[in-house]
Amino acid sequence: MEHTWEGEQVRHLNEQEQLFIGRVLEQKKILYSIAYSYLRSEAESLEMVQETTYRAWVKRRSLKDDARFAPWLTRILINCCKDELKRRKRLTAPVPEQASAGLQEMTSDRKLDMEQALEAVKPKYRQVLVLKYYRDMTLTEISGVLGKPEGTVKTWLNKGLKQLRDKMRIKGGL
Repeated sequence: MEHTWEGEQVRHLNEQEQLFIGRVLEQKKILYSIAYSYLRSEAESLEMVQETTYRAWVKRRSLKDDARFAPWLTRILINCCKDELKRRKRLTAPVPEQASAGLQEMTSDRKLDMEQALEAVKPKYRQVLVLKYYRDMTLTEISGVLGKPEGTVKTWLNKGLKQLRDKMRIKGGL
């Protein structure tokens, strides 16, 4: 059997694909939980994980340090989710305050109250809260994912927790 240059390239690409897919599969549960915390929809969260995988594959050569694969992938996911939320905002009309207030009164379950309060927190603070408490990342890891200094991440975490506490007090959750 004769080895050709094209055959070697295909075999190398297949190995590269398998390695990439394996690394993504290791992260899939974490990626899904982060996407769900942003989008609150199973179908859209799965779609964002798929979009993240596609974007990561296309941009795989931009990853300089293989040890930073998970934070790099998480950052791509966060950007995908933000893009989707922006798209949603452009497509939907604002909901009147009275309609959403009635819905909030009907849901007294603490977990639902917490999720609703989290949605009311400013997005930059919410993403730090999500990465810290849903993903169990350290402040240093969050800093790396977001590309922000660790001091900024600490500030955002504290402000996010304060906003969350305030929202829960207003709803009677605390």
